[in-house]
Amino acid sequence: LWRFGYSARLLKTNHFRTAASNSSFPAVWMLLAQYSGRIPGPFVVAKKPTFSTMPETVEDKADPELYSPHPRVRGMTLLNREAFKRTVVVPAVKVKKEIVNSLLKSLKQSVLQRPGLKRVVEDPEDEDSRLVILDPHKVPGFSLGESEQQVLKQLSVDPEVSRYNLELTYENFKSEEILRAVLPEGQEVTSGFSRVGHIAHLNLRDHQLPYRHLIGQVIIDKNPGITCAVNKTSIIDSTYRNFEMEVLAGESNLVTKVKENNIAYELDFSKVYWNPRLSTEHGRIVELLKPGDVLIDVFAGIGPFAIPAAKKKCRVFANDLNPESYSWLLHNCRLNKVDTKVRAFNMDGREFLRGPVREELSKELPLMKEEQKNAFHIVMNLPALAVEFLDVFRHLLVGEPCSAAALPTVHCYGFSKHEDAAKDIQERAEASLGTSLDGRCSTYLVRNVAPNKEMLCISFQVPADVLYKRPCPDEGKEQPSRV
Repeated sequence: LWRFGYSARLLKTNHFRTAASNSSFPAVWMLLAQYSGRIPGPFVVAKKPTFSTMPETVEDKADPELYSPHPRVRGMTLLNREAFKRTVVVPAVKVKKEIVNSLLKSLKQSVLQRPGLKRVVEDPEDEDSRLVILDPHKVPGFSLGESEQQVLKQLSVDPEVSRYNLELTYENFKSEEILRAVLPEGQEVTSGFSRVGHIAHLNLRDHQLPYRHLIGQVIIDKNPGITCAVNKTSIIDSTYRNFEMEVLAGESNLVTKVKENNIAYELDFSKVYWNPRLSTEHGRIVELLKPGDVLIDVFAGIGPFAIPAAKKKCRVFANDLNPESYSWLLHNCRLNKVDTKVRAFNMDGREFLRGPVREELSKELPLMKEEQKNAFHIVMNLPALAVEFLDVFRHLLVGEPCSAAALPTVHCYGFSKHEDAAKDIQERAEASLGTSLDGRCSTYLVRNVAPNKEMLCISFQVPADVLYKRPCPDEGKEQPSRV
């Protein structure tokens, strides 16, 4: 009995004494088997042993994998939900139905708390009683502690712990438990994903690819509202910022609707770039803007910077090279009723800066004074390449510099694998601009993209000596004629 971990008090039960006194070894063995859960009945009480053979039933008071699916699902690549059925033996106490709620409150730390499983079930032997299911990890050895026994005593409940056959099905297991049971032992289990409307976007590892369709279906099953699961099959295209993907399970409709910072966007996830992990960063930049400011978004995508800025009564110039992004940008501006406040462009980023942006800056900056409250903000969110575009600001304008307060502020994004990521991105920005930014910039860690890879934002006012090319003193003057 000690081998099975049960308390010495079981030795004192009438049935065990009877079996021992009759020297009936088979009877004693059957009793041991019953207590070990090897031969449980549908509902077993120590005083009324019931024997049946149920090979799928498992009882292990100390097993952390008690709620794991059946081992037979290991290696499954095509989802078979029926194969996940399993019966485990768990502790229960019998209680009159009128005091069930009182008992649940008093024993809330010991009662089964697993989502999807009933904590209270009918007693097949007594319609006036109920069985309260306890957590086997909180009641080891099917033996209540002193505090639990005291609670039962106060409620006049028999402290006898019974064994209840609890049936678990596919619906009762969490996605991590299912995938951990299916994938080869020791291999990484990824159940995380990015949610884009009704789409779950996964980045599966190579060892998970043979199970990709099963993984996709499990994600759909376990996450209400998800009806499509996709896996990225290539790196992001640096030109259009989209990537190839495979539909793993569910519907193939990749046109979806998302909501970020209380603003709705619609998009075709297979043709444009959208990353829900950037919502905080979008909000941070928009928070810096004031009504009347000008936002110039060089790589605007479908408008997560541009549209909230327009709603904040800023003037917005938004550009994207991808014709699909440009189309959805226009669509989302109309959807959010800011189409009259956003000037949209479908151009290369350099051409956009050297064309419409230079024209706007040349016209507006000379008019701005030191006390001017409005400001220009230029967002460059193309982390793979944006730093390389900073050289466009070299002598972008010609003439006398505007006031220092009116110089446009750039928010440029980049990736870094350097040990000192902030120093790295500053040095790269300085190389593109051709000047030092010491004491004139700030860097902000946006997120960790991958192990040893950070996404950062460097913000600075474009130095006047970089932005302006001063005309030659003699330029434009009529040259004297030679005799």
